[in-house]
Amino acid sequence: MQRSTNRVDTGTGHVVVIGGGIAGLAAAHRLLATGLRVTLLEATGRLGGKLMTGDIAGTQVDLGAESMLARRPEAVDLARAVGLGDRLQPPATATAAVWTRGELRPMPKGHVMGVPGDPAALGGVLSPEGLARIAQERDLTPTAVGDDVAVGAYVADRLGREVVDRLVEPLLGGVYAGDAYRLSMRAAVPQLFEVAREGGSLLDGVQRIQQQAAARRQTGPVFQGIDGGIGILPEAVADAVRARGGEILTATPVLGLTRTADGWDIRTDTRVITADGIVLATPAWSASTLLAAESPAASVELAGVEYASMALVTLAFRRSDVAATGALGGRSGFLVPPVDGRTIKASTFSTHKWQWVADAAPDLFVLRTSVGRYGEEDHLHREDTELVDVSLRDLADATGLTAKPVDTEVTRWIGGLPQYPVGHLTRVARIRDEVAKLPALRVCGAVYDGVGIPACIASAHRAADEIAADLAGEIIATPTLVQGTRSEAGQ
Repeated sequence: MQRSTNRVDTGTGHVVVIGGGIAGLAAAHRLLATGLRVTLLEATGRLGGKLMTGDIAGTQVDLGAESMLARRPEAVDLARAVGLGDRLQPPATATAAVWTRGELRPMPKGHVMGVPGDPAALGGVLSPEGLARIAQERDLTPTAVGDDVAVGAYVADRLGREVVDRLVEPLLGGVYAGDAYRLSMRAAVPQLFEVAREGGSLLDGVQRIQQQAAARRQTGPVFQGIDGGIGILPEAVADAVRARGGEILTATPVLGLTRTADGWDIRTDTRVITADGIVLATPAWSASTLLAAESPAASVELAGVEYASMALVTLAFRRSDVAATGALGGRSGFLVPPVDGRTIKASTFSTHKWQWVADAAPDLFVLRTSVGRYGEEDHLHREDTELVDVSLRDLADATGLTAKPVDTEVTRWIGGLPQYPVGHLTRVARIRDEVAKLPALRVCGAVYDGVGIPACIASAHRAADEIAADLAGEIIATPTLVQGTRSEAGQ
C-alpha cells in the first residue's frame, strides 16, 4: 500500500482504524468526511461489536444492545446520516417494574439513576425502616467526596443501604453490569457527583436536577430503537463508509504497531499496512497489547481496566399462550435487585416494548432476560439449556408465566462491559496523556467516555477529529456527516 507523500496539503492521508465495533465504524465514517483515506481492520468475521441482530422463531431481533439514548444527538444523528432516519422508533411503552420483596412493583418515578427526589414514591419498594432512614437525610452533615466516590457508598451514607440495594444497584447493573459499591459516581452519574460536591442534602440536589431538566423542557423520547433492531446500524454505517471509498477488512487481526519515520506500520496476520495515523477502537486488553512497545505507560493503565461478562437469553412464546396466563401485563419489563438472590438481573418484554417486534411476529411474544454481573462469572459457564431453564423459573416466579417457549437463543458477551471504578476518569486521562505523545494515534470506545452507544460514537468523533487535526497541522472544522442511501443502510 503506497503512502501519500502530500498528506497535509492534499488531505489524502491514510488512517487505519483498528476495531469494527460501533466506535471504530463511527471513527471511519467521520474521518472520511474530512477527506482522509481510511482502512478499517476488524479481527473477527463480523462488524458491530455488541450491536448484533439474530433470528428467534423466524423473527429478526436484537441479541445485543437494543436501544440508544435519544437525548444525546450522536447516535440518532449517525443513524439518520446512514439512511435509517425513517426507521427510528421510540419504545411503545416504557412502563418498567422492579421485582423485589416477592412482587413486581412499579418503578418509582422522579429519580436519578435510582436516587429519589421524593421518598413518598418508594412505598412498597422500601421497608418502613428504609423510608425512615431516608427521612433523616436532611439532618445529616455533608459527606465528603474528594475527587471521586463510589455511587453506592455515597448514597448509602446519605439515604441508607436499602435505596442502593433495591433501586440504584439494579439500574446501574443494567447499564454497567457492575457493583454500585465500586462504580465511580463521577464517571457513571456525573449529575449526582456535582450535587455531592456541593454538599448539603442529596434529596434536595436530586430535586434541583429534576427542576433543571423541566426548565429545559426536554421533549421527545428518552430512548430510541430502530425498526429491525439496533444491530442493523453497524452495517448501515459500514455501507456508507464503503460508498465513500473506505476499505473494510474483516477477519484481519492486528498483531503489532511500529512507528516509522513518517507514520506507522500495522502488522496483520498476512501483511504490513502503512498509515499516517491510527485510531485504536478496541477493548482495553487489546489496546494494551498493541501499545506495549510504543507506549508502555498507556499499556499498563489499559491492562488495569476490568470487564464484566453477561448473557442474554431470548425466548419466543406463542402469543396465545402468554395471553392465556394473563402474565406480563403491559410492562416493558422489570429489573431485579441482586440483594433478592435471583439469577436473572432483568427482563425486557420486547413485544411490548418495540412495536416493530410486535408487527414482525404477530403470533409470537418475544422477551429476553439478562444474567451476569461483575464478579458473577459462574452463571456464564452453564449450558445454554440451564440458562434457559433458570430464566423460565425466575420468570414464572415474577410474572406467573408458565408457557413453554417455541424457540430460545442464548448470547454470551464475555468481557462485554468495561468497569468504571472510583478513579476511572483519572485513569482515562492518564491513558490519553500518554497516547497523545505518539504521532497521530488516538483511542476511542466504551472504555473512555461511557458505555452507551452515543458515548461511544462521541468518543470516536473526538479521536477522528484529533487525528484529522494532527495530519492537517491545524484544527479542522466539524465535518458534514457522510450520507447514506436507504439501500446502503441494509434495507
